[in-house]
Amino acid sequence: MTPQRAFYDLQVRFARTAARLADVPLAAALLDCTNLYVRFGAGRAFDRTHPLWEGYVRGLDGHASVDEQCEWTWRYLQRCPTQQGAPAVVATFGCFSYAHEPHGGVRLHFNAQTDSGMSPLDLRQLAARRGELRALIRHLRGSLRESGCAPGDRLVHGTSWLYNLPAYRRLFPADYVASAQPVARLRALSLWGQFLDRNGCVRNDAAAVLLARIERISAFADVLPCFPLQALAVQASVEVFAAFLDT
Repeated sequence: MTPQRAFYDLQVRFARTAARLADVPLAAALLDCTNLYVRFGAGRAFDRTHPLWEGYVRGLDGHASVDEQCEWTWRYLQRCPTQQGAPAVVATFGCFSYAHEPHGGVRLHFNAQTDSGMSPLDLRQLAARRGELRALIRHLRGSLRESGCAPGDRLVHGTSWLYNLPAYRRLFPADYVASAQPVARLRALSLWGQFLDRNGCVRNDAAAVLLARIERISAFADVLPCFPLQALAVQASVEVFAAFLDT
């Protein structure tokens, strides 16, 4: 999925108000409160001295109006290695993929694009999604055993706004869903992704809610609740997934 320009315009407009509320320069708000750094392909270190970010900020300084700043952001994006913003994965099974985490767990990723022509979370797609998860867990268990690790000792982690949706939660074990905790992820697609449909178009109603809410608050501490949905972090062991998917 390639997000359309409106997705970046939304983040610039949001950051302008966030900067005012936090009393910080716009560049600081764009770094700390949007997904732009990652989308430019600069990685996830959020280093303000990264050449890609410095180049963006230098150009931004020459544009004062919100329309000019949105235009510059979009033009700058076209010359960035945006493919580097994608997470590194070990294996992919349909809509699902996973990556190893430094602490020893695994991170579950979801891609909403399918060839079916319908929403990947449509009830008619439930068996297909469960089958993809089953294949992923079998691959993961086999990989862990080959490396001498016990699958029961490894946790599967997920973080996404999608865990607010019943149609997404029904794909997973009850213990995994029950572990959900809100997390502050202003820089992450796990929060900003709620404004995109599976074709990369902005969900205009959700975007309008965000911009209207942030204009009504007077403290930066109240910024995160302006989002219609929060990013939720969940976890469960590999064996919990295996038992659920083999039933």
